[in-house]
Amino acid sequence: MDCRVTLAQTNPTLGNLAANLRDHVERIRAAAAAGSQLIVFPELSLTGYFLKDQTVDLALRLDAKELSEFAQLSQSISILVGFVERSPDGRIYNTTAFFEDGRALAVHRKVHLVTYGMFDEQREFAAGDRFDPIESKLGRFGVLICEDAWHVSSGYLHFLNNVDALLVPSCSPGRGIGGGGADLQSRRSWNTLLEAHGRFFQTWVVYANRVGWEDGVVFSGGSRIVDPFGETVCALDGFDAGTLGGRLESNTLDRARVMTPLRRDAKPWILADGLKRGSGKGGGA
Repeated sequence: MDCRVTLAQTNPTLGNLAANLRDHVERIRAAAAAGSQLIVFPELSLTGYFLKDQTVDLALRLDAKELSEFAQLSQSISILVGFVERSPDGRIYNTTAFFEDGRALAVHRKVHLVTYGMFDEQREFAAGDRFDPIESKLGRFGVLICEDAWHVSSGYLHFLNNVDALLVPSCSPGRGIGGGGADLQSRRSWNTLLEAHGRFFQTWVVYANRVGWEDGVVFSGGSRIVDPFGETVCALDGFDAGTLGGRLESNTLDRARVMTPLRRDAKPWILADGLKRGSGKGGGA
């Protein structure tokens, strides 16, 4: 896997599919013209986040005309985009679709819906139930939508599937001033989390967060790429919309995995046995 990637740190207009679609198309064309092979957008990048009663009206089927434009553009660049999905059975999901070579190659439906603090995603969305790798021509990718990344089991499943990169689209707000650091506490927490994923799952981590204000909440940006040694190699640390370009390289993956062969020495059957005996549900041996 050797891949030139663009992170799109966007500020979507809440509920305005047409305006957000135009912004996506411009960014995709610019990224392709600059030589990128993959562009990653934030969570719910086509709609904005605090949709509330607009959620059902903005939900799209995978064959919707709004999404067909991404399929066409994916002839020249692979695309990960976030939107509200209406599934064939009528359920509504917080979804990302990965477009490549003229089609939607894969979708990931957010598994871990946020239901604490200012969030109540279960009010609008059904939860996904899978963490499947994306078999792209560029490499093997695993998607974690925002809160998915805060549950170790999510990344561990992708680790067991030997993904080359974790793609983490997010709508993370900025919270917590002070605490002994110059940056927001929420952004410091994200940086620690992403670097831990890179180091312990020995994968590239591509984090695309949004910016802007909605419903009195500011989204904190901080989009970045972390390498398989857990080091941030490039970042957008401001609160403005923008793009970030980087390269994901297979030789860096190889070096990390040879130096510390965590995947080779993993024993997932011990975890599976513990879950089977009930320890995963709070029970004992």
